[in-house]
Amino acid sequence: MAQDGRPVVLLVEDEPAQREVLAYNLDAEGFRVVTADNGEDAMLLVEEEVPDIIILDWMMPKLSGIEVCRRLKMRPETRGIPIIMLSARAEEVDRIRGLETGADDYVIKPYSVLELMARARAQLRRVRPSVAGVVLEYDDIRLDPETHRVYRSDKVLKLGPTEFRLLTTMMEKPGRVWSREQLLDRVWGRDIYVDTRTVDVHVGRLRKSLMQFGGEDPVRTVRGAGYALG
Repeated sequence: MAQDGRPVVLLVEDEPAQREVLAYNLDAEGFRVVTADNGEDAMLLVEEEVPDIIILDWMMPKLSGIEVCRRLKMRPETRGIPIIMLSARAEEVDRIRGLETGADDYVIKPYSVLELMARARAQLRRVRPSVAGVVLEYDDIRLDPETHRVYRSDKVLKLGPTEFRLLTTMMEKPGRVWSREQLLDRVWGRDIYVDTRTVDVHVGRLRKSLMQFGGEDPVRTVRGAGYALG
């Protein structure tokens, strides 16, 4: 995620005109757009930064969209990324193949850009509820992304903006272990250089904020791996 809080979409489309139109509309929808024009580059980009959602054309050079989808859904670290498959293949057997390979949605070309944007938002709400303004809850902690307030046992907690983004990231996926590098990408953004030790400092501040009225520390340190909520 970029520092401004925008979710990241990986757009994989080999037709330049289609790619440009979709990138423009996705940016207008509030996404930070990363693009690729072939399947091999798409796999490399996912290695560099795990996106929040992928829009993936079926027919592409080097590596087909269906093969990219299959490989990503086989890997534990990427299988949860929503994938919207784009294809000119309108036959039922092709739609079934796409969905059985792991695609979360299947859109037939030619398509309505507005409908595709709506489908992208729907998939994003499922994996990044805070982006849609959904209140997040974990144990006795409640985070309201619209009012930018955090409560613990109904008491309002004071958090800095970085600590708020850290907590949002952790509360969207309780139990998941986030490495320092992943938190840097998600909270600070890939375009900003911050030392990994800065993550430790802000996690420490987050812990202090969460326990300002008592209660146990909900942030777990996983030695050699990173941090998790719960």
